[in-house]
Amino acid sequence: MDAKNPNRKFRSTPQYGLYQRENFWKSNDGEVPPFNTEPGKLEELARQKLTQNGWYYASSNAGQSYTHTANRQAFYRHRIIPRMLVDTNKRETSTEIFGHKVPAPIGFAPIGINKIYHPDGELPVAKVAGELGLPYCLSTAGSQPIEDVGAANGDAGVRFFQLYMPHDDELTRSLLTRAVSSGFTACILTLDTWQLGWRHDDVSTSNYAFYHGTGADLGLSDPVFQRRLKEEGIDPKTQPNEAGAKWIDNVWHGRAHTWEKVEWVMALWKELSGGKPFCLKGIQCVPDAQKAVDIGVDGIVVSNHAGRQVDGAIASLDALEQIVDAVGGKTYIMFDSGIRGASDVFKALALGAKFVFVGRLWIWGLSIMGEHGVRHVMKSLLADFDILLNVAGYQNIGQIDRKAIESGPKVYPLLPEKAKL
Repeated sequence: MDAKNPNRKFRSTPQYGLYQRENFWKSNDGEVPPFNTEPGKLEELARQKLTQNGWYYASSNAGQSYTHTANRQAFYRHRIIPRMLVDTNKRETSTEIFGHKVPAPIGFAPIGINKIYHPDGELPVAKVAGELGLPYCLSTAGSQPIEDVGAANGDAGVRFFQLYMPHDDELTRSLLTRAVSSGFTACILTLDTWQLGWRHDDVSTSNYAFYHGTGADLGLSDPVFQRRLKEEGIDPKTQPNEAGAKWIDNVWHGRAHTWEKVEWVMALWKELSGGKPFCLKGIQCVPDAQKAVDIGVDGIVVSNHAGRQVDGAIASLDALEQIVDAVGGKTYIMFDSGIRGASDVFKALALGAKFVFVGRLWIWGLSIMGEHGVRHVMKSLLADFDILLNVAGYQNIGQIDRKAIESGPKVYPLLPEKAKL
């Protein structure tokens, strides 16, 4: 790709495709690209780098991984229809999310306990997201204090706090207050993970970091939770396992919430933040999407938690298609679960998502090479997406609609183990 490509005159975002050129040139300078970002090879390298328990937590899915497999299979039934002789020199990857212009319709999904993958946890991830100008989402199960993650993220325009809602209302208020004070500009309430699904590898190895003194820093730094520890006589310094267990038992507590509670916490967030966006993550069916619209949420994330919660569930991409048909013009629809490359991002956009979250890809990068690994993975994904628009003949995000893909029937035979990526 010519570094002086005329596209540079027509866009407000970097020419991400030049990252390909940069990597092609490296051997001339006695260097090599950091590592292969093909998803299968990326995953395998992360597996080599991680401890057994780190690998199990990152890779485990609910039950027999049927939902995880279905997520990937759903992408295979859609095919991009390339257009030729389109002036993609006038090409732009940017979009808007909640009034903020972002350089691409791609964000960092909320993933907990990043210290499993790197000693610095969420900090290098938030830093890279801010550097790239891509929306970052911090999980309540994060392993660094909210304030530190916000500072690492810098002055990004969109910063999500993903809430796992405790049944302790005072603690919920404290978490959201901290998020607002730390510059988080939107809240995502995750609906599908108030208890962990049954994940065989994790259960069989007692692989729950919080119960073993790792990953509870976000909670341990909370003033209300610190008071709760004192009330029960738990010293987090001498009893890290007990403190971590009490924290996560407040978050993944196994006690269901209801729509009434969603309305309560939405009102609380609006009060604390001055009316900033509130979204729901985990919507998988039309009636739930319609209910979300009825109560006035600002957006929904169509997600099945990447297959980690309900085994044998509908593919998230199939759910997206139905939900967009029902409420696509009534709320801001986002997507996650199963994204592995630029073509997956394209297909989710074509089916009606306005924005796409990526998770496991950057987790593998974090596991392999920390901050540099996250940067390499995400810059590679952005380059892949930029180049895809160029060679497929699409000038901007607005042109990616259902006419851009051909869709086959929903026929999902079971795949061999290696195909479950």
